[in-house]
Amino acid sequence: MSLDIWLVFRREMVHQYRQPAWLVMGLAQPVLYMFFFGPLVGKFVTYTPGFPPGGIWTVFAPALMVQMVIIGSSFVGGSLLAEYRSGVFDRFSVSPMRPTALLTGKLLAVALNVLTQAGAITLLCVVVFGVEPPVLGVILCMSIVAFLSIAIASSSYALALRLKSEERFPAVLNALLLPLFLLSGTLLPITAKLAPVWLWELSRLNPVAYVMDASRASFRGDFSVHALFPGMAALAVMTSVAFLWAVRTFSRQNL
Repeated sequence: MSLDIWLVFRREMVHQYRQPAWLVMGLAQPVLYMFFFGPLVGKFVTYTPGFPPGGIWTVFAPALMVQMVIIGSSFVGGSLLAEYRSGVFDRFSVSPMRPTALLTGKLLAVALNVLTQAGAITLLCVVVFGVEPPVLGVILCMSIVAFLSIAIASSSYALALRLKSEERFPAVLNALLLPLFLLSGTLLPITAKLAPVWLWELSRLNPVAYVMDASRASFRGDFSVHALFPGMAALAVMTSVAFLWAVRTFSRQNL
């Protein structure tokens, strides 16, 4: 890690930990979902055919991780707009720091927050609910959600700098986020047996749905090519395209 990336990363983390209420809420959300929503999902897993293999927590825990990523990482562009309006971003832009370093430092802070939440979810599964996921599967699942957070946060930063409007940014983001979220199969799995044909085919156009399938497969210990490759390929394309878009957008601010 270069010094520029480390300085930006450290600044982001110090800024976040100066607001402990947001940190507590970020960690409390997975706990509330697991205790108040998890038992409902358990009924569906037990009595409804067509659910992915595994028990309730191999279905719900990875979904909760992806849900936290989609909701948490998508609105980071709002904080960038605040920096843009206050002149902080301009001061970074005229410094010798490369735009890539500025972006990478911010993304690493986002990914660390996501990994903290994913770790809390996994710990609850093991300690409270008695789940024993394979260690390699947990590492792979957490890696998937970390890279997904980078892809979504990169897109959020790029979109914020393109729009440069606190009013338009959340409106456009919500319009894009809602179908992405509903068609990803996080709240309830979208499978060929569970969903209507039109909904199943529509979900196959959503790359996050493949990432969701891969995270569930890794968490339950299914490392087959059929289970992981589509999601890993979709994640690699999403992360690459989103990161390059963000780098190009950040670079243009220096012109």
